[in-house]
Amino acid sequence: MQDYIQKRVMEISSYIIESSATVRQTARVFGVSKSTVHKDVTERLPLINELIAARVRDILDNNKAERHLRGGEATKRKYLNQTRGERLEDRS
Repeated sequence: MQDYIQKRVMEISSYIIESSATVRQTARVFGVSKSTVHKDVTERLPLINELIAARVRDILDNNKAERHLRGGEATKRKYLNQTRGERLEDRS
């Protein structure tokens, strides 16, 4: 494994552990794709450090378990904003 990839894997892992970030959030911060983040933490990280890989896996499993809650909150905000917009239009 090339040095820059190994460095990126460790930086991504540290970020996920420190912030409990999702794969999508991590990809945005590091300017890489979700696929790259996923491959780094599921395939490459266990080859580098199994202990850190287990901690990252726990965080990502927890994020996955909570995913439906975040989606529900986003939908709720969407419809609340639409309702507020309709009420403002009615006043005009």
